[in-house]
Amino acid sequence: MCGFAGVFYADRSRRLGPDSKLIEVMMDSLVHRGPDAGGSYRNHQVGLGHRRLSILDIAGGSQPMTNAEHTVSLVFNGEIFNYLELRADLLKRGYEFRTQSDTEVVAQMYARHGTSFVEHLNGQFSIVLWDHREKRLVMARDRVGICPLYYREESDRLIFASELKALLPAMESSPSICPEALDEVFTFWTAIAPRTLLEGVVELEPGHIAVADEKGLSVRKYWDWTFPEHNEDFERDEPMLLQELEALLSDATALRLRSDVPVGAYLSGGLDSSALVQLAGRHAGERLSTFSLSFSDQTFDESVYQQRLVRALKVTHHEIRVTQRDIASAFMASMRHIEMPVLRTAPIAMGLLSKFVREQGFKVVLTGEGADETLGGYDIFKEGKARRFWAKFPESSFRPLILKRLYPYLDLPKSGAADYLKRFFGGGLTAVDDPRYSHLPRWATTSRIKQFYSDEFAAATQAAAPASNRLLDKYHNALNRLHPFNQAQYVEAKMLMSGYLLSSQGDRMLMMNSVEGRFPFLDHRLIEFSNRVHPNLKMKVMNEKYLLKKCMAEHLPGEILSRPKQPYRAPDIDVSAETGLGEVVEELLGPEAVSRCGVFDPRKVGFLRAKAQSGRKLTVNDSQSLMGIMSTHAAHQNFVEIGREQDVNVRSR
Repeated sequence: MCGFAGVFYADRSRRLGPDSKLIEVMMDSLVHRGPDAGGSYRNHQVGLGHRRLSILDIAGGSQPMTNAEHTVSLVFNGEIFNYLELRADLLKRGYEFRTQSDTEVVAQMYARHGTSFVEHLNGQFSIVLWDHREKRLVMARDRVGICPLYYREESDRLIFASELKALLPAMESSPSICPEALDEVFTFWTAIAPRTLLEGVVELEPGHIAVADEKGLSVRKYWDWTFPEHNEDFERDEPMLLQELEALLSDATALRLRSDVPVGAYLSGGLDSSALVQLAGRHAGERLSTFSLSFSDQTFDESVYQQRLVRALKVTHHEIRVTQRDIASAFMASMRHIEMPVLRTAPIAMGLLSKFVREQGFKVVLTGEGADETLGGYDIFKEGKARRFWAKFPESSFRPLILKRLYPYLDLPKSGAADYLKRFFGGGLTAVDDPRYSHLPRWATTSRIKQFYSDEFAAATQAAAPASNRLLDKYHNALNRLHPFNQAQYVEAKMLMSGYLLSSQGDRMLMMNSVEGRFPFLDHRLIEFSNRVHPNLKMKVMNEKYLLKKCMAEHLPGEILSRPKQPYRAPDIDVSAETGLGEVVEELLGPEAVSRCGVFDPRKVGFLRAKAQSGRKLTVNDSQSLMGIMSTHAAHQNFVEIGREQDVNVRSR
C-alpha cells in the first residue's frame, strides 16, 4: 500500500500546471503510507504526487510511473495480485516493459483495454492515471473498498488523495463537518458512500471508476455484490462446492503471498485467521510468522486459543499484550489517522498490533477480514433468523431466549434476561419484509448517542430524511428481490465492512505504521462463488460458515471448528486518572471544546463525563457515546480547526 495526492485542471488551454509546492505539501501528510520513496509528475493540466511503501520490484517500481509508449502516467496504491499472468499476456501481444512491477502492468492494461482495464485486475487498489492522448484523468477503486480514494470538485479543478488530511492544503475554503455524514456514523458506524465526514469531499465508491476531462466528471459502477434474484438458481451441490471453495481459497492465499519482502499473518484464535494461516503455510515455503493481540482484560482475551493454534500450525508466533492504559495512550495519534468518529476502541488496538508488526521487521500481513461477510459468519445473520422465528409469535416469552444462546460472552442480567432481549432485539420485530430487517436493532442501539446532540445539530440532521431511509433509498433496487440472508450480507458488506472494518479499523490502522494488509477472503472470485451458494449452506440452521468449517475439518483442531464465534472486541475507553488521559479529556470533553464543535450539548456531555470519571460502571451505550463524542471532537480538531489554520497562500494556489 502507498499514498498519493494530486490536482487536475480540465482546461486544456492552461499553460501553467499545478503548483509543485502544493503537491509537495499534500504529500507531506502521507509519509506514513509510503516512507520508502516519493516522487511527482506534472504537466500543464495534472500534478501527481506519490509516497511509496516498497513491496514489489523494490528497485524498479518507483512512482509516478509512465509506460514505455509514454501514453499513460499513473499513481497507484495497493497490489495487483494477478500481475504476473497479465504481464505474460501483454508481452505476447507486443507490449513492452521496463520494470518488473505491477504498477507498469496497470499502465499497460489501461493502454490495451481503456477504462475496462479495471475489470481484469485481481487485487486491492486505488488508481489515478493520466491519459496523455485523451487528456483525461481516470480514477479507479477496488471492488470491495480496501484502498481509499477521496476527491473534491472545485471551481476549475479536481483535487484527490488517499486520505482526507492530504486534501486540506489544496481546499479553496475551510472544511466543515457534514451533518448527514455524522448522523449516519451514529447509526451505521460509517457514512453512506460516497458521502464523507467533510462537506463537499466524497469518496470514490468501491467497485467504481471515474473519468474527468473537459466535459466534466462521470462515475460508473463496474462491480457489485450480486446474488440470484427471487431465491432462484442457488448452487446446492455440497461436495462440488467444497472442492471449489478449497481451490479458490488456496489460490487466493497463494496470490497474496507474492511479495519481494517477508509476509506475515494475523492470528486471532478464531476460525477465519486459523484457516488463513493454515492455507498460507501450504504455500509459504518456510515457517510462517504470525502476530496476535492479547488483552490484560480476560473478557476480551483469546490468547489461550491462539497458543493452541501456534502449536497445531507450527508457526513462529509473536504476541503483543494490550492494556487499557495502552489504548488511552494511543488515542489521539489513532484519531489523527482514522479520520472518522468511531464508537469503540477496537481500531486503536489494531493500530498497536500493526506497530508491533512493523517493529518485528514486517511490511505485509495477511488477515482473515471478509470471511464473515463472504461466507456467512456474523451473529447478525443468526439474529435475523432468530428474530424472524420470534416474529411469528411476538408475544412469546420463550422464543426471544434463543437470542441469549447466540451471545455466551455477553454479561446479560441473571433475572429478566427475556425482558432485556426483547428491549434490545425487539425493535422492528414484525417488519420482516423490510430489507433492513436484520440490522434494525443494532442501528437503534447505536443511535442512542444522538440523545447527546445539541438542539442546533439535532435540527440540522432532522432537516434531512432519517439515515436508515437514506440507506434504503440508495440500495433499495439491489436489496428488493434478494433472499433475507443475502439482504443482510449485502448491507453488511456495503456499509460496516467497507466503511468501517476495512477503513477505520483496517487501512488506517495498518498504514499509520506503514504496514500493508492483504485479504484473501475478499478475492472477488471467492465472493462471486459464495454469492451463488444457497444461504442454507452458508449458515446451516445456526451453524455459521458451514462450508468453511467443512472445508477446513481435516486441517484445524476440532476445538477451533466447534468454538462459538467470539467477534473481535477491545476494552472500552477508560478516562479515569489512572490511564493518564486527564489533559485529553479536558481537551475533548471540556465545555469549551464541546461548544466549539457544536455537535453535542455541553450539559449532557458534562453528566456523561462525570459518570465516566467517577469510576461507576458504564453501560454499553454510555461507552459508545463517550467514545463517539471524544472521537468527533478529535476529528473536529484534526480537520475543521486545523483546516482553518492552513496557510492561505498554499491553499489559494
